[in-house]
Amino acid sequence: MAPQKQLTPAQIAKNILKGFDNHFRIFSEITAGALQRFEAADWKAERYNSRLRIQLYDTRVDEAIATLRQKFDFSQAFDAVLWKRVKARYILLLQEHQQPELAETFYNSLFCRIFPREYYINDYIFVRNATATDYIDSKIPTYLAYYPANTGMFTSISNVLKQFDFTLPFENQHRDARHIARSIGKIFKKGKRTAQLNFQYQVINALFFRNKAAYIVGKAINGHEEYPFAVAILNNEQGALYVDALLVGEDALSQLFGFSYAYFMVSHPVPSSIVHFLKTLMPRRKIEGLYSAIGFQKQGKTDFYRGFLKHLKYSDDDLILAPGIPGMVMSVFTLPSYPYVFKVIRDYFAPPKEISREQVEAKYQLVKQHDRVGRMADTLEFSHVVLPLDRFTPELLNDLQNTCASSISYVSKDAEQCLMLDHVYIERRMIPLNLELEIAEGEDDLERVECLVQSYGDAIKELAAANIFPGDLLYKNFGVTRLGRVVFYDYDEIVYITDCHFREIPEPKNMQQLMSAEPWYSVAENDIFPEEFSRFLMGNPLIKRFLLKHHADLFTPQFWNDIKIKLEKGIFEDVFPYPLKYRLQRE
Repeated sequence: MAPQKQLTPAQIAKNILKGFDNHFRIFSEITAGALQRFEAADWKAERYNSRLRIQLYDTRVDEAIATLRQKFDFSQAFDAVLWKRVKARYILLLQEHQQPELAETFYNSLFCRIFPREYYINDYIFVRNATATDYIDSKIPTYLAYYPANTGMFTSISNVLKQFDFTLPFENQHRDARHIARSIGKIFKKGKRTAQLNFQYQVINALFFRNKAAYIVGKAINGHEEYPFAVAILNNEQGALYVDALLVGEDALSQLFGFSYAYFMVSHPVPSSIVHFLKTLMPRRKIEGLYSAIGFQKQGKTDFYRGFLKHLKYSDDDLILAPGIPGMVMSVFTLPSYPYVFKVIRDYFAPPKEISREQVEAKYQLVKQHDRVGRMADTLEFSHVVLPLDRFTPELLNDLQNTCASSISYVSKDAEQCLMLDHVYIERRMIPLNLELEIAEGEDDLERVECLVQSYGDAIKELAAANIFPGDLLYKNFGVTRLGRVVFYDYDEIVYITDCHFREIPEPKNMQQLMSAEPWYSVAENDIFPEEFSRFLMGNPLIKRFLLKHHADLFTPQFWNDIKIKLEKGIFEDVFPYPLKYRLQRE
């Protein structure tokens, strides 16, 4: 029996907010457990909870919808007046809320799963945010300040390390504080070492956990100069902690918080205050990226979409096919003035691709939930994206019409002709590695070529350490970030290392086998022959030289099987999200 339409706008609003509050409570419980998992060195549990937290949001939205359906009849015609009042009541409930922006996004998610796209306007949902987050009060301060002028450099650093509630002791906290103090001393250039009146450290009052590390994040302020920093703390898995690295500067922190890493666990009741502080450390980073970095990827999507709509309004360049070799599985396009690419799954895949749309979507979901160790780009997944038709170039429109017809439709919005994309993935735009290699070689920059080739091999090895085999190792499937890091972004052929069989090519028994156009040996599903990689990776003599110099082991089954054995035993190798130059001594 259908429920009676008897709830008032205020009651509907309260029910939706109750659903969000339940979501945030469970989210916070999972996040708060990161400290215990870190001190127990339970890396398997940390990876499990990281995936669980990502899956949590959709489950809680569906749960809130189901609860609301028990009390309210949604089968009636859409009531515009009612839902305007629901939104207005919801805004009133958020005036003293500590996560209003997240609650707005939760409201949007619930509404958009119930009603058609024609109602996705600011009258009924939060196309624009309605509640400010700048000065939300919290019993837990966002950051704590330390003043070396009062206590001395060494003591203030020691106090920073003691700020957090670790139950495990440090191996040698005196040593770690001394090394940090020395490193900071080197930052202040000769002649500028005099402390100004406002010399201080501001440290975020929450630890950042990811993979096998905990990070203390803050900034040093001296006069008008600010120095963002992060202190990496590791578990020696023998009952003690130690400081492994000190990262200083915007670029160093931007890499740590990059879009190709898994999300941090950060326990704080006011996420917006953490994001606002991080923004002061990394001014060039967008708000959406910072929300995603601390685990609120749905909020990241919301802020991305708001920013993109604004950019569309104030720009006039066209959407074009992305530079590089066209993909067989995705049509990829970009807006030159905006640093992202849009990927739409094609209706059919030409041979040798043997994969379905459902399998492609599953691969992208796998990447979303997996530890990306900084080598796979994060994606934003959207449905029913409407873009002005006149912003598409004829070449792009032709490609979409010919290869993605089932994913596009023509609609009218505000009397404007638009193209609607039923399903699209959005990623940060990178320079394809094959193009970057061509440019570097064309400029006779051998050092740059070698650096790119070495980073390419490092990317493959770090993915392997995270139990990922890319499948298609062609250079065109990797990109180069602003900071020069090589990242993988084509996921339709990825597979777990533990599901692969790495084999040597058997010797031919006779000349007939040797001359055969077909393999003379059996090949089962997920059989991989690393010797064959050279056929499509070493055509260029220069690249071949650098590959063999730095990564000759990639072409041997032994390398891959050694990693597979470790993974099967539950041994997770260390993959550091920072260069070796930032690491401190342990002596």
